[in-house]
Amino acid sequence: MRLYIDDIRNPKGEFDYIARNSEDAIEFMIRNRCPEFISFDHDLGENDTSMNIVKWMIEMDLDTDGDFIPDDFDFYVHSANPVGKANIEGYLKAYLKLRE
Repeated sequence: MRLYIDDIRNPKGEFDYIARNSEDAIEFMIRNRCPEFISFDHDLGENDTSMNIVKWMIEMDLDTDGDFIPDDFDFYVHSANPVGKANIEGYLKAYLKLRE
């Protein structure tokens, strides 16, 4: 499965689901588990960001002894916010490297 997270833009490629905010993305993953690929936007309107999603994903993975995020998980951050993009990439890459 492929998940696209962005409050405004539509994906250029094919995705199974488009989430417009962190609550929607988390609810999708509760129902369907973590997808193999996620494309993140950082800013999701008002005070909502994809960092909420990333932190939740990591907590879920830790709570399930590494059984939530797939072993072949990949992601991309398509955000126009360079600081937000770097934060998501750094946080998620550090966790995935630690999990290896």
